[in-house]
Amino acid sequence: MDFLQNHIEALVFCSPSPTKVADLQACLSEMFNAEVPEQDVLDALGRIEGKYQADEYSFQLYKSGGGYQFLTKPAYQTSIGIMLKQQSKKRLSTSAMETLSIIAYKQPISKTEVENIRGVNCDYAIQKLLDKGLIEIRGKAETIGRPMLYGTSAKFMEYFGINDIHELPTPKDFTQEVNTIGESPDNNQ
Repeated sequence: MDFLQNHIEALVFCSPSPTKVADLQACLSEMFNAEVPEQDVLDALGRIEGKYQADEYSFQLYKSGGGYQFLTKPAYQTSIGIMLKQQSKKRLSTSAMETLSIIAYKQPISKTEVENIRGVNCDYAIQKLLDKGLIEIRGKAETIGRPMLYGTSAKFMEYFGINDIHELPTPKDFTQEVNTIGESPDNNQ
């Protein structure tokens, strides 16, 4: 039995957010009263990842948000989608999602700049995003009034399953032609 692997598996399982290798190392070193090499932790994570690749498991070890966590496999997306749909009141509203998108792509950004882009007041949306921990205050601008600047948080990375802000789709990924009113897509006039 691999005690190190079992301890790492338990630590990743119980963590509410992605667990970083350094955090696993620190916890294990304190527990065993001996230094645990990073490579040993990485090797154990590799074995855990291999173990949960088997079809008998509905979840797998996944690297996200700079750490490791257990997530369900894509094959169970439909049933999970139904459950999440039933809990839709916890989802982000359209205005919150628009506000979050602007902050993600333009960070750090002030509330006034977000409002100028959206064309509406964003107090409520920004407060909801702060409450959910998807954005955080990144400091104050050097402009008049020194408004607060907002940026995405580690929870944002976890929520969207990305490791780095550069993994967001770029505008060129959305270059699909949009129809104008009254024109069909194959009508080249």
